[in-house]
Amino acid sequence: MTITVGDKLPDATLVQMGGEGPEPVELSSKTDGRKVVIFAVPGAFTPTCHSAHVPSFIRTKDQFAEKGVDEIICVSVNDPFVMGNWGEATGASDAGITMLGDPEAKFTKAIGMDFSAPPAGLIDRSKRYAMLVEDGKVSVLNLEDSPGTCEVSAGEGLLADM
Repeated sequence: MTITVGDKLPDATLVQMGGEGPEPVELSSKTDGRKVVIFAVPGAFTPTCHSAHVPSFIRTKDQFAEKGVDEIICVSVNDPFVMGNWGEATGASDAGITMLGDPEAKFTKAIGMDFSAPPAGLIDRSKRYAMLVEDGKVSVLNLEDSPGTCEVSAGEGLLADM
């Protein structure tokens, strides 16, 4: 079942690159008692994700902060090494966006946001979405109709719905 507005996020352990290598991150430690944006992409370094989705949140980061957002998190079904390098390549890490990998797609599947597109080599990946999460509950959810589209899930699209 796909997560909807009003639902609490499931317990999940994602992974990020730390100073000593991969580090587990309990999603609840990022969301409990906080206001965060989580946006997800089908794949690091893929065209729309790289040239449109991540840059939209870099551009709008300050506007989210003005609305009380504590943190912006990017999730992708990729390993933490790829996510760390992608954060550096896009400037997302320098902008303060948290890059988290969901390497086994456990979180993505738990919220019903998984899809596969074998011709593109994308198996068990995340649909493109953006959500506002307040104290662990989804308060706004913007899901794209197509993984190649980045409109309602872009930073500007989510801001317009807050």
